[in-house]
Amino acid sequence: MIKLKSLPLLLVMLLAFSTISMASSKSSIDKDANEALAKFYNEVGGSKNYLNKVKAYLVFHEIKEAGMFFGGKYGEGVLRIGNTSKAYYSITSASVGMQMGAQMFSMVIAITSDAALNRFLLSDDDWETEVDGKIAIAEWNSKEELDDYEFDDDMVAFVFDSKGMMGSFTMEGTKFKRIKK
Repeated sequence: MIKLKSLPLLLVMLLAFSTISMASSKSSIDKDANEALAKFYNEVGGSKNYLNKVKAYLVFHEIKEAGMFFGGKYGEGVLRIGNTSKAYYSITSASVGMQMGAQMFSMVIAITSDAALNRFLLSDDDWETEVDGKIAIAEWNSKEELDDYEFDDDMVAFVFDSKGMMGSFTMEGTKFKRIKK
């Protein structure tokens, strides 16, 4: 029988082994990102024009998240500047608190300022959201056009195409890591 004290260590080890084995090829990540962007453009009016105005954006086709008191999420994506793929990243997160469930979703993170883009690019291949900046989660009305909306934050995340159910009230740390292949 596994003692409750060993459960967090076991979950961290499982997450670490699963993230190592999940690494996809760059062409696969690009293909998946293009599919995610097509859904994003279809679901959010004006999103294509909005992304053409920002400095850069990250596209994560599928982020998987699960938890029961301890949780985590993982996904792989691409950084695009001027609609050109520049680098590939993974997003990893660990959390502890009141949570239960599992879900998958897509996410686009728009980088709206030169300062935020430089912080992200000069971060030694790892970037933690708690240390270097905040990402605002965008909320919009489905009748509004996104390209008419002004966000005051340097980074704005759009979560879409969600499947599953996850309820949580947690402390969480998120890390972006550059994928080198």
